[in-house]
Amino acid sequence: QVQLVQSGGGSVQAGDSLRLSCVNSGRTFGIYAVGWFRQAPGKERECVTSFSWSDGESYFSESVKGRFSIYRDSGMHTVYLQMNRLKPEDTAVYYCAESFYGSVSELSTDYGSWGQGTQVTVSS
Repeated sequence: QVQLVQSGGGSVQAGDSLRLSCVNSGRTFGIYAVGWFRQAPGKERECVTSFSWSDGESYFSESVKGRFSIYRDSGMHTVYLQMNRLKPEDTAVYYCAESFYGSVSELSTDYGSWGQGTQVTVSS
């Protein structure tokens, strides 16, 4: 059974960097697409990035393109979200998730396993 456990996050200043981690305690990543989502207070959950292991395709939202990146460790148990040049509007609870499918998707309904969420707060 897939269980995603997140770590990282915290409070930083605008322009700083943070790295979020997502450990798959059930099995290795590499089959189903992985995504990072975020939800700010009063807003809907949005996809920040999605990555497909099968074809290497990736998606990044326009708001984070060029600042955020996604990568995994060599053992394929951990996926990271590297966030650079953070902005106050990046403040949200961030979630990692594993899709039902192998292809990239921005839809939260395509994801069946979710991490517990990690708060990221960026102050100006």
